[in-house]
Amino acid sequence: MSRDRYVDFLRAWAILLVVLGHWLITGLVRHPDGTLTAPEMLLALPWTQWLTLGFQIMPLFFLAGGHAAGGSWARSREAGASAAGWVGQRAVRLLLPTAAYSGLVLLAVGVCAPLGVDPATLALVGWAMAMQFWFLPVYLLLSALTPTLYALHERWGPRVPLVIGIVGFGVGVFVAAVGSSRSVLVEAVGAVNYLLVWGVVYQLGFCWREGLLTGRGWRAPAALALGGGAVFAALVGPGPFPVGLILVTGQELSNTDPPSAALLAWAVAQVGVALWIAPAVRRALERERAERAVRVLGAGSMTLYLWHMLPVLIIAAAFYLTGLAPEPRYGSAGWWAWRVPWLLVLGTVLAGVVRALRPLERRLASVERTVRPDAGLRGAAAWRVWAGLGVSVCALTYFAGHGFAPGGAFPAPAAVGLGAGTALLALPRRGGDPHGVDDTEGGKDLGGDEREGPGDIGHDPGDDGELQRVV
Repeated sequence: MSRDRYVDFLRAWAILLVVLGHWLITGLVRHPDGTLTAPEMLLALPWTQWLTLGFQIMPLFFLAGGHAAGGSWARSREAGASAAGWVGQRAVRLLLPTAAYSGLVLLAVGVCAPLGVDPATLALVGWAMAMQFWFLPVYLLLSALTPTLYALHERWGPRVPLVIGIVGFGVGVFVAAVGSSRSVLVEAVGAVNYLLVWGVVYQLGFCWREGLLTGRGWRAPAALALGGGAVFAALVGPGPFPVGLILVTGQELSNTDPPSAALLAWAVAQVGVALWIAPAVRRALERERAERAVRVLGAGSMTLYLWHMLPVLIIAAAFYLTGLAPEPRYGSAGWWAWRVPWLLVLGTVLAGVVRALRPLERRLASVERTVRPDAGLRGAAAWRVWAGLGVSVCALTYFAGHGFAPGGAFPAPAAVGLGAGTALLALPRRGGDPHGVDDTEGGKDLGGDEREGPGDIGHDPGDDGELQRVV
């Protein structure tokens, strides 16, 4: 009863918009020779880039993630957990379902490639099934940095995200000033903004949890919302940045690859709005139906995030390849009207996919409880956690940038890397006191697990609905 259900709401709302956004921009076109293509909506219909202002909702993930992680780490540290143990447990909870999903997709690629499936089609499908993966390595790295970031927060509070934000803003301006002629060094500097920009929002989650952003009522949220919005308007109006908050092919500047100064401003504004409306939403969440809907959606967040593009492939094979789907001209009024049944059909198929995956998810929950590292992990075993995390992040980064079938080929090095990284994280089972830190704290274990119902991977009392949880 002491939970802040608004944190759960932010996660649920974010995952819902991610799924709907990806489905909305995916439009299939069947050509006379029977092949399918998926035109890039934001490029083919430039005005739709304005829609990304509402659908670029990832700041809410990182804000809620920082809020939850700060509380989880503080409690675990007080009970004697080590940084490696805490990070390892959270990483395993995220990587097991990710590895299972990736393994099944890679198995399909490994079967289709030798059978002569068109390489371009296989590459497109492999990209579609990995388009959401960019979030995973960034979130894993921020989770790994949480003990350090939280220590900085305890010492300097809101000054930490302010300084990180200034540095991230400077990096964004530098990348924009260089333009399209970027060297490898410039690309590397720009990539740092994946941690700086999203790290600002994650760090603001720490501040929010301790009331540093809401202690004076609406003033601080309003300042963040209005200030961030004003800076964003200046950067995309007279400034050089595009309005679209999703990567668009051919644009000289992107707001997301790497995260730009404009995206940082929009993220700050979004945080301000989220905190500004929090009291009204909390009142609405007191209704039983609303609270239950948020809890159910949050419980399935990992499944929805990983598997939500599979229904697109199913519908493509069942209705587009067979010519059964209506095919109004791309971008026409009829095409937009078809988006409504398109979303409804995809939602129905996804519900069936989620239901079919329940046995697998229950098995993963059982495996996770068996293999996760001890919370007090130290010594040589701790180094295996960091090594496994590093290898996994590299593999996920590759998949995010190239898909599961780059050029229609099987990505063997990345596949081996993800498997090896996950195995390294799951191997250490001892290193702390297995009967102290890892198993006791009022009947709950310090990995943040507390059972709520059948098939629900456990969660921290302050970490309900975490992205790592599955149905």
